[in-house]
Parts: sequence; structure tokens; C-alpha cells
Amino acid sequence: MKKCIVPVFIPNQGCPHQCLFCDQEKITSEKGRQIDGSSVRTTIEKAVHSKKFDSGNAELAFYGGTFTSLETSRMNELLDTVAPYLHKGLFSGIRVSTRPDSLDQERLEIMKRGGVRTVELGVQSMDDGVLSLSARGHTAKDSERAVHLLRDAGFCVGVQLMPGLPGDTRGTFLSTIDRVIGLAPDMARIYPALVISGTGLARLYQSGKYRPLTLDQAVEMCAESCGRLEKAAIPVIRMGLMSSPTLVEPGQILAGPWHEAFGFLVRSTMYRKQIEPQLPPRGKRHKIRIRASNREIPLLRGYRNEGLEWISSQTGAQVLAVEPDQTLPLGRIRVESV
Repeated sequence: MKKCIVPVFIPNQGCPHQCLFCDQEKITSEKGRQIDGSSVRTTIEKAVHSKKFDSGNAELAFYGGTFTSLETSRMNELLDTVAPYLHKGLFSGIRVSTRPDSLDQERLEIMKRGGVRTVELGVQSMDDGVLSLSARGHTAKDSERAVHLLRDAGFCVGVQLMPGLPGDTRGTFLSTIDRVIGLAPDMARIYPALVISGTGLARLYQSGKYRPLTLDQAVEMCAESCGRLEKAAIPVIRMGLMSSPTLVEPGQILAGPWHEAFGFLVRSTMYRKQIEPQLPPRGKRHKIRIRASNREIPLLRGYRNEGLEWISSQTGAQVLAVEPDQTLPLGRIRVESV
């Protein structure tokens, strides 16, 4: 069952410096006000009284900053604010995001006592050259150490990855994926790098020293990466940044593979690769009907029917109908002449 996440954004709080690609205030549409117990309580009260709140299946998530680089007194204050709601059973736990180089035994113990169950690490890349060019301030070894520390302490571990950073290539990113698979985290997110106005990456782009991935490149790279991760039983829980009012204002995203339905584009591409061997050879049929599991028909159609256009280009046939067939297993289609 999908978790009901109640996010509390702490944009850039605890971050030791600004990474080349980052502007959390625009990404989250949250101004950089200091988050305290009172503001967290207000967010929680609003959430638990919402009709969409799923009591017992909900998690409180601190996103957008480096949680374990906050002062320990602030960490305790924020976690203590959530504690009564945990005790009432309204939340199953807390998740936080942080940097791989911001963990020590004291902070692990604070999180454990405070009800944190999941820690997501901003790994971004497992290539030290890419990390250095992106001003991350940590190394791939820091990420390896952090995953081991968290797993040994009993936390659920997520990794956040970012293809398309300066110095990154398809090859280096797929090597990152292979190294991440070796670490066996519990989940992953993949966010292709975007050029956001006012960031260091924007200055590199405007000077001609950085070229972001195209949308097609990012979709193909993420499809390959997602396939490898999930084959290794590491679920990919999100691909592409979530839209926010500030992020999508004109002039905020200067370049890069932004798309409002990026994750769906990737999943549709993965599905096409799966069904391609089941399509008839080009020119063998002229008009066809395709049957598929009802659950997979959106993937078959693709974003704005791009999937059907692709099938037509592959087969040379006109797709006259797409119909559900619950006798077909996932990943299987039936193509019939009309």
C-alpha cells in the first residue's frame, strides 16, 4: 500500500553550502523561514484533519534540507513535536532527507529515539569527479559509509540520484546505478538535473560550459536505470521533480529535461521496450486492434497517445482500437487484425 506522506519542507536548512544545481525554495515553493515545533504542529494539524489523511498509513517527512546537520537541539525539537501524533497511531513513522557526510552516532540515536524510520540520502552520483564538479562536498565513499551506518542502525534507506550533472555521461551514471545496486538500498528516486535560475548550474549553462540532458536522453537514461534497479528489487519511488507553483513560473527552469509527467514518460518507455518483441513485423498488417491488461492501457497509449503513434511507426499499421483483456498477464499484449 502506498504511503500517505505529509511533507514538512525545511529548504536548505542544515545545508553546509549551496550545491551547484540547488534552489530548494523554488523547488518546494517554501521560503527559507526557520522551521520550528510550532510550524510543524500547524502542518500536522492541517493534514490530520484533511479528508485525504490516511491514519496509520501516514508518514511525516522532513524534506528539502539536511536534517542531520541541524543542531541537535533543533532535531530534538522537531521530532518531539511529532511524538504525540506517533503515540496516537496517526503516523507510522518519520522520514528525513540528509547528506551522506552528515551522519554520526549521536544523530543516529536521536533519530532512532524520535521515531525516524526512513532516511533518504542525497547521493546524486557515485562518481567523485561528478560530485566535485557539482560542489556536493562529499565523496562516493561517504555515500557507501552512510548506507552501511543507516542499515546497521536499522533504518530503511533511500537514495536520491541525479543524472545529467556536470561531467556526467550515460556511462558514468549507469556505473553509479551499478554501485548503488551493490549497496542494496530499500528504495531510490531519480531526479534528472535541471538548470534553475539563480543557481551555479545556471551560470555554467549561460556561459556555455554546461549542456543539460535533452528530454529524450533523460527518459532513455532513466528507463535503463529504473529497469536495472527494479530488477535488483530496489523500487524506484519517483522520477523527476514534483511540480511546484514557484518552480513552473516562467523563467525559473532555464533548460533541462523538465516535463510535468516525466515519471510516466519513463514508465511508458519501459513498457514499450517490453512489448516491442510482441508487435507484428512492419508491413505485415494494415489495421490492428490491441488488447492489454486494463491496468497497463495508460502505459500502452502513452502520454497524449504517443505510445500508439510509436506502435504505428514500428508496425506500419493503423491502431483502430485498444481494448482491455483481463485474461492477459501484465507485460503481455494481443495484436489482432481488423
